[in-house]
Amino acid sequence: MSLSDKQIIFSLIGVGRVYPPKKQVLKDIYLSFYYGAKIGVLGLNGAGKSTLLRIIAGVDKDYLGEVTFSKGYTVGLLEQEPQLDKGKTVKEIVEEGRRDVINLLHEYEAVSNRLGEELSPDEMEKLLDKQSRLQEQIEAVNGWELEHQLEIAMDALRCPPPDTKVDVLSGGSSWLEQKRARLSKEEKVDAKRRQTLERELEWIRMSPKGRHAKGKARITRYEQLLGEQQEKLAEDLEIYIPPGPRLGDVVVEAKHLSKSYGDKLLFENLSFNLPRGGIVGVIGPNGAGKTTLFKLIVGKEKPDAGSIRGGETVKIGYVDQDRALDSNKTVWEVIADGKDTVILGKLEVNSRAYVGRFNFSGPDQQKKVKDLSGGERNRVHLARMLKEGANLMLLDEPTNDLDVNTLRALEEGLERFGGCCMVSSHDRWFLDRIATHILAFEGDSKVVWFEGNYSEYEADRRKRLGKEADRPHRIRYKKLAR
Repeated sequence: MSLSDKQIIFSLIGVGRVYPPKKQVLKDIYLSFYYGAKIGVLGLNGAGKSTLLRIIAGVDKDYLGEVTFSKGYTVGLLEQEPQLDKGKTVKEIVEEGRRDVINLLHEYEAVSNRLGEELSPDEMEKLLDKQSRLQEQIEAVNGWELEHQLEIAMDALRCPPPDTKVDVLSGGSSWLEQKRARLSKEEKVDAKRRQTLERELEWIRMSPKGRHAKGKARITRYEQLLGEQQEKLAEDLEIYIPPGPRLGDVVVEAKHLSKSYGDKLLFENLSFNLPRGGIVGVIGPNGAGKTTLFKLIVGKEKPDAGSIRGGETVKIGYVDQDRALDSNKTVWEVIADGKDTVILGKLEVNSRAYVGRFNFSGPDQQKKVKDLSGGERNRVHLARMLKEGANLMLLDEPTNDLDVNTLRALEEGLERFGGCCMVSSHDRWFLDRIATHILAFEGDSKVVWFEGNYSEYEADRRKRLGKEADRPHRIRYKKLAR
């Protein structure tokens, strides 16, 4: 038993409860328990079990005696008949249990959206500082994984579909219809889940050498990837990414790049050469310069020093978060341009089915763009970009707000994509599985180019930095020398 297990975190001292006029339900209860205790509460109906739990949770305050809590602990109460907002969906109700994290994510999203506006250097610096603080708070509570955690919880508890309105969960025929629809949907995705699990097991069982060999093999297999039967790929893959023109020897070549913002030097002396077929994971804190690098590649920004050039046959696909979407159109209209079919390379597919692959169900496809969250807008941008036929894709945080199945589908689509990709993400597991190279913004205006996946990069970083590698710190910049 650890020290925390021996700590008493809660006590009832002489607690009683009397309901008017003189009905005494609880009397002189003394109870203390350690952290980690599992206590069953037994008794006849009306004996006061629910009353006791409501007192512990702080809901019922009309008790006698004393209730004490240790600092740092909170109480969650699941009542027999919880009062749920009938206008909300199942997912919205579940999210209320992590409202603190949801608020952090919403605040972070609002700050990120503001960074795309025209700002003065002082305003930009303040927003970057605020974004950095929010990022630290989110990482401290593992907030980036919240969507995945909620999905696992709802699946484990066999909840109705996330978009189901609470007012139909009555236990009567409407609930049975929802259950039948859910079971039917589960049957359809069982094969996909089995395939996902098989891929997970294959990756987990693969040795580090095997993972490295897999990444290197992708580089040497570029011609083979480009020559695969695209019709079969489109049938086999949930998210099929059509290849663009054949890449030449030069994809993107950067030499001694430097870029500053205000008096902050984002990076300096950065050199790299993107390989054909490479998938480059771009990592680092927000505000470090990852998006700026993407804008340098597409020509929206100019370097302060050094040079960057793209190959003659390179066709870039980039999700530009500053690009406006028609707010009065629906999700389906924006992605499919209002057409019944979508052209993916040389193939033609049903547009509704294509939009559904990005986690937009039937009703969600009719949502107006103006009503979308930031994460939903990211998925719209992603769906639009992946059908453009690019041979170099720049993906800026594509994994935000994706459920686990869509994330795995995107991963598989990228692995079979006959082209090159640079992907910025905080999802280290995702990068570990797809990246052939890592471009790491490590702070102090330093950027490291590394051949290998995320785990291999992290091992190298620890070897280079020693104990300093485990010490958390906010992003730092060199001051620009005038």
